[in-house]
Amino acid sequence: MRIKYSLPVVFFVALVIIEKENNIISRVSDKLALKQTPQTPIQPSRSANALWKRNDSSEGKLNSAFMLMKRRLENYSDYRPLAAETSRRKNILLLATTRTGSSFVGEFFNQQGDNMFYLFEPLWHVEKMLTLATGGTNATAAAKAYRNVLRQLFLCDFSLLERFIDPLPVDHVTASLFRRSSSRSLCEQAVCGPLVKGVFERYKCSNRRCGPLNLTTASESCLEKEHRAIKSVRVRQLETLRPLAEDPRLDVKFIQLVRDPRAVLASRMVAFAAKYDNWKRWADNRDVPMDDDEVKKLKSNCNSIRMSAEMGLGKPAWLRGRYMLVRYEDIAHFPMRKAAEMYKFAGIPFTPQVKAWILKSTQASKETGGIYSTQKNSTEQVEKWRFKLPFKIVQVVQKVCGPTLKLFGYKFVTSQEMLTDKSISLIEELW
Repeated sequence: MRIKYSLPVVFFVALVIIEKENNIISRVSDKLALKQTPQTPIQPSRSANALWKRNDSSEGKLNSAFMLMKRRLENYSDYRPLAAETSRRKNILLLATTRTGSSFVGEFFNQQGDNMFYLFEPLWHVEKMLTLATGGTNATAAAKAYRNVLRQLFLCDFSLLERFIDPLPVDHVTASLFRRSSSRSLCEQAVCGPLVKGVFERYKCSNRRCGPLNLTTASESCLEKEHRAIKSVRVRQLETLRPLAEDPRLDVKFIQLVRDPRAVLASRMVAFAAKYDNWKRWADNRDVPMDDDEVKKLKSNCNSIRMSAEMGLGKPAWLRGRYMLVRYEDIAHFPMRKAAEMYKFAGIPFTPQVKAWILKSTQASKETGGIYSTQKNSTEQVEKWRFKLPFKIVQVVQKVCGPTLKLFGYKFVTSQEMLTDKSISLIEELW
């Protein structure tokens, strides 16, 4: 007989487990640190210090920050793995925000082949549980929960994630894993699971119909794979993931995907129409109140993305060789080239399966599957927002997200004519 727990009880149990694991990992890390030879910390360069201390209102310093980012992107491949590292499993965490093309880019790893275990947005369950239990206001608790669940998933352990799945899995079997069909690894024959009469359509995986997911079987499959990749739009700050980079059991590479904030807003207004109703009203010839909570949220999101990028580009010792920044616009224009760069950075062979998928998926004559589809003409996607977003809304985004636009090399527009003139590129070249 199954005991039904209330959400607060489940949430409390999950946090207790997270705290216990933190204590264990802390003790292990301390012991390892004692055995290691102390090293002199690498001091950041003067240019890095300038990036950290810059004044966002200074045009000259913003330009310097962009040039610094450009040089670092050009030299991202200066990392060379040690011989001992090349034989270890590779873990890749693709970090992004919603409507930045992360599902499309995630497929670069999902389509890699039989030696890749890929998970699509497993933190969705964590966010949902935290929102129900705490109202979603405790950012510290969220960051801690995200980090610990990610750690366990990279270790092929689904037990912590289970505690955030609603309803709770029975005997480690669940029919409620978010977007299970988006992971080829969870749709393989060995993991597929027996069909359940009357409900199997919910779990259709590619060309195979699967029953509820056995997380123990999924864990076993994960352990057999050579590499693992996770895509998430829920981690707010790269700094909160430092324990993952320093965990002696893991070899994690972080790829941060960014996109022009103006394009992101235009896409969200379509995909999440109800949540962006204020923006739609403002677009219909109404003044935008700059002190509105929605405008403040946009500014906060832009600042969060920028600060994470500044952290990665600043190359602190714990992130050196583990961070790569990628713009969606560059991937859309040069998908094969950028995919090859990401695979080189991750230290994983760029397989023919990925190349074939990219060719098929970026040359579609028209979109298939709607706004969430990964089958799109990627080049056309880059410019669509320029004909959907009114100039006055663009001005608001440029005002509150100016430093972010500058850092990532997105040009400001000064008129409606410039906005819709496709002969004018709004993207700075980074090579």
